[in-house]
Amino acid sequence: MASNGTPISPRLIKGGIVTMDPDTSVVMNVISFYYNPDSLSRTLQIQAVPGGQDGVRVDVLRLRGPAIETIKVEAELDATDQLQFPKQFPLAVKYGLHPQLAQLEMLVNPTVETLLADDAMANAGTLEIIPLEQPLTLFVWSASRVIPVRLTEFSITEEAFDQNLNPIRAKVNLGMRVLSVDDLGFDHPGGRMFMTYLTNKESLASQVASVALTTLGLGS
Repeated sequence: MASNGTPISPRLIKGGIVTMDPDTSVVMNVISFYYNPDSLSRTLQIQAVPGGQDGVRVDVLRLRGPAIETIKVEAELDATDQLQFPKQFPLAVKYGLHPQLAQLEMLVNPTVETLLADDAMANAGTLEIIPLEQPLTLFVWSASRVIPVRLTEFSITEEAFDQNLNPIRAKVNLGMRVLSVDDLGFDHPGGRMFMTYLTNKESLASQVASVALTTLGLGS
């Protein structure tokens, strides 16, 4: 830190998850990773049209839509540092990592209020039973990667506990499927965010200079 109290190191941008109301686009919750994961794996499943059908061989070059992208990431949570300053972090002393883990778990659970309200309406005969709609979930990994996702995998490994058996160190593995316009439509807030995400990909790809054919050992 500089002598005038100003930090000389740059501010570290955190990755995380944002939830939004799918109808109003109002941000409901922001979750940042305690530590940025060391690695992130992405898999793209190509949406190709099978070739050789009905003698139309050109179909093999066609795409049915955007590739189906899945993302896997492991996040680490650790309350050890906070426990060294109990007056500054009373929640860590009282609950350990329970609040942070619960915040993540609510990404895949409906609220008690929603369950009770739907049950009351169903008992009154005023509601057709349909799956409960969750908020729109966004995976944020820098300003150029704000991606609408659906969580498909979720596991928690609690690795250390305090004297009250509150978890104080844990790893969370998240698997996510990117939601595209095929899933949400072009008018949905998530669909528009996917189009921005794809536009960023196109822009970044255009920054790479094309090499000469001779680089590949080919002539003109």
